Amino acid sequence: MTQHPIDQHIAQARTLPAVRAIVIPPCPEALLRLQHIAASGTHDMGALDQLVGSDVALAAAVMRQANSPWFGLAQPVQSVGLALTVLGFGPAVQLLTGFITRHALQVSSPLLEHFWQDSQRRALACEHIGSQLYGFAPGLGYSFGLFCHIGFPVLVQAVRGYASTVTEALARKDRTFTQTENANHRTDHAVVGAIVARTWHLPGDVAQAIWLHHDFACLADARFAPTVRQLVALGALADFLVAQHEGLAPAREWQQHGSACLQLLQVSAAELDHWIDQLHPQLEAV
Repeated sequence: MTQHPIDQHIAQARTLPAVRAIVIPPCPEALLRLQHIAASGTHDMGALDQLVGSDVALAAAVMRQANSPWFGLAQPVQSVGLALTVLGFGPAVQLLTGFITRHALQVSSPLLEHFWQDSQRRALACEHIGSQLYGFAPGLGYSFGLFCHIGFPVLVQAVRGYASTVTEALARKDRTFTQTENANHRTDHAVVGAIVARTWHLPGDVAQAIWLHHDFACLADARFAPTVRQLVALGALADFLVAQHEGLAPAREWQQHGSACLQLLQVSAAELDHWIDQLHPQLEAV
């Protein structure tokens, strides 16, 4: 198969001097096993039980979630197998993906104090929006939402002065966030995030959408697959929904490109308001 030009750009970016100096963490073995189980298409709870049971931290995460107030069980579950049954296959895979990723990229920085909560909320919102779209693959929205900003912790850990760059980029009005990143470090979190997505064997559409998630010109560009463009658009919608949940003002990008994202996905403002209400319990539980 002919490689998409954006895949070639991702591969070429990995060879640039500014990026070669950045250590991209290898894909955790547990995540590889989880991806293999999820890709089988059989919803093999036995294999999932075996994976979770082999790691105390994974087992604790699953048990804690199943026994959380979100599920309101009369009696707490006492085994991994029962906890997985309570969660269900898809939600369990999502929970474990987030848990494994978070622990593979442990970075101590005030900048990332709420990073994983925001990432999980974005992932939940992306998955919810994706479930409303005809023919959209389950799990794709969650993967994109969770890994969309994965370049941040990698850059904070690997690049001196990057935290200050983020503060500067958020404050500047004369150029975009990624333009400030590139001015200071000759790369940005979208590039690094796409490389992580490739290294960690995420779907090609997810890696491409991460590369493009600040480039809203792609929404009208037929060179990119419809799913990639949908992911970029639903990522913007998800960020808007999470901001609304947290009582924050919409991002500048939403003000500039939100209507184009809604148009691409054929979503109305009324539907968006409805989704805010539907998502509230899930986002609050994070």
